[in-house]
Amino acid sequence: MKKIHFIAVALFCASIAHAQKPIQPTLGFRSVKTLKANGLEFKDLNKNDKLDKYEDWRLPQESRIKDLISQMTLEEKIGFMIISTTRMAGDNVFQANAPRTEITSGFNEEDLIQPNNMFTRKPLAVPMMSSAGTTKGVMNFKLRHFILRANTNAKTMADWSNNLQALCETSRLGIPAIVASNPRNHVTVDASVGLSVGTTIFSKWPGELGMAAMRDLKLTREFAEIAAKEWASVGLRKGYMYMADLSTEPRWQRTEGTFGEDADLASSMIREIVLGFQGTKLNKNSVAMTTKHFPGGGPQEGGQDSHFDWGKYAHYPGGMFDYHVKPFKAAIDAGTSSIMPYYSAPKDKSMEAVGFSYNKAIIQDLLRKKLGFKGIINSDTGPIDMMPWGVESLSITERYKKALDAGVDIFSGGADPALLLETVKKGMVTEARIDESIAKLLKEKFDLGLFENPYVDVENAVKTVGNAEFQKKADLALRKSIVLLRNDEKLLPISKKSDGRPTKVYFETYKESSGRGQSQGTSINVNKPKIQNPNIEFVSTKEDADVVLLWLIPSAGGLFSSGGQAIELSLSKNKIDVAHVNEILNAKPTILAINFTNPWVIDEIESGTPPKRKAKTILATFGTTQDALLDIVSGAFNPTGKMPFTIPISEKAVQENKSDVPGYLESKGYGLFMFGTGLSY
Repeated sequence: MKKIHFIAVALFCASIAHAQKPIQPTLGFRSVKTLKANGLEFKDLNKNDKLDKYEDWRLPQESRIKDLISQMTLEEKIGFMIISTTRMAGDNVFQANAPRTEITSGFNEEDLIQPNNMFTRKPLAVPMMSSAGTTKGVMNFKLRHFILRANTNAKTMADWSNNLQALCETSRLGIPAIVASNPRNHVTVDASVGLSVGTTIFSKWPGELGMAAMRDLKLTREFAEIAAKEWASVGLRKGYMYMADLSTEPRWQRTEGTFGEDADLASSMIREIVLGFQGTKLNKNSVAMTTKHFPGGGPQEGGQDSHFDWGKYAHYPGGMFDYHVKPFKAAIDAGTSSIMPYYSAPKDKSMEAVGFSYNKAIIQDLLRKKLGFKGIINSDTGPIDMMPWGVESLSITERYKKALDAGVDIFSGGADPALLLETVKKGMVTEARIDESIAKLLKEKFDLGLFENPYVDVENAVKTVGNAEFQKKADLALRKSIVLLRNDEKLLPISKKSDGRPTKVYFETYKESSGRGQSQGTSINVNKPKIQNPNIEFVSTKEDADVVLLWLIPSAGGLFSSGGQAIELSLSKNKIDVAHVNEILNAKPTILAINFTNPWVIDEIESGTPPKRKAKTILATFGTTQDALLDIVSGAFNPTGKMPFTIPISEKAVQENKSDVPGYLESKGYGLFMFGTGLSY
């Protein structure tokens, strides 16, 4: 019996040992040697022919991080705390009207790229964004965090990413890079640098407002999972997104990138987005999210944006500060990897009037202690030398000290870490404080599996990005994002005429025609799409038509065209010829579709109450395609979307709004179409 018992114990121990045997991960490398131990393989990242703790994937992450920090020089640590825009050879993304072709997967070797005018217009005199050539950034400045803004094909991005990681591998410690991007999957009007990459080869989904208008959390999660696969396949492992800000101030110039005015809806959207991109926790397939802009960039004074001196203040006239924090709580609960504070300084006597990246009460007391966020605090682009609101009198090193004391872990907008290094060398900030940030930044890289394999499969990237299966899901979303606001004359869906003949439709799109950085006037396009629908025949003139389909694309000119002037939301103030629209409305039964990047005021085409009003059939779009719109109009798809914000009834209502209060909670009579409005056939 004893012998049998002994054998049983031995077999049990053997099974436990077998079950606990480490599973060899896939290692990706180009130039370093590998080391073998107990039949397992490891990368010799620091080229010292021995297995260091940070190279040993079997060890707890904390041990690996501690070991690597102990081996990093101060210069390497400081470079690690800068995230810089990087460039591809031939990429002219910052140059107005320059060609965007001939982009290769090589590096731009110039030293410091000339400043561009993306953030300011004369006479505002502040420094502007710069970036280092990639090789210089990696080898001289010790940078390991980059923002890629180039818009090119999947193969080029994947090749470029692999070249970047191969370069990092040759460095002293072989620490891999992480590459971030702004959104790449949405139909958007304002694709200014720093907001969105615009139309790309990635799957094409509605704008963020349109995503919220779907009211489909399952499809939202599917979007994020699909986009994560596309991004990771080309080496994009960090998103500078999404905006948890609430569009409670209808004039705010970044409304298009939000999920609307309602904190509960935005919270649900952010939760699905984070879980879809990251998973329940960061892993080798994740794209790490940077939720922005804490504690909510929506309630801007006069709708002006804090990229500019004239828009530096956030204010809370309705006392709803906590309302704006709510979506960030959802992001934290979902595990967002990073949070980005906004530039704004609060215009509130209970808070220090300094930009949120400098605001200890906001970052330490609220975000860290009260909300329990343990991840990375990533500054927005340029609060140190471009938008130092409330700390303009401080030197650059003093600004770094104040931001570090507040809790910022990584700084965006520069390339040369010299002044941050000087801040530490002068003793203004301790190296121990720097180590706290380095540990958080390293944890993200270890979580993402970049130390084991930072490389991507180029062939897989080409097959993955924008594939037909992904776009089929996106096409559904594009249709679900459209909102039917009014159908008084029952023009929709378009049916055959009473005599059985198809209805003749004149389809016109009307928008500002512009190149990057300048307006080129107004564009009226007459569309004669080919659709398989026996009920519709498209004609070339409105005179020949039974029904006119008019799609308006108003535009405020883009965030970075701002000059500080008062913001108005009437169509005539936003590149729409109201006389032209009214002429059509008076001449023919008209289906009016309006693309909303802000809650436009449409009283110029309303002209009273039923039955006097001219706009009797109205659809709202939020970044969608012509095909999707036509499927709604033809009845091939029954509209289900709901408004993500409230449409104000007049400019007077806009001017009297409380910036931190959602439209549906404003005073009675504020809204023409309320949050949640949406009809079906």
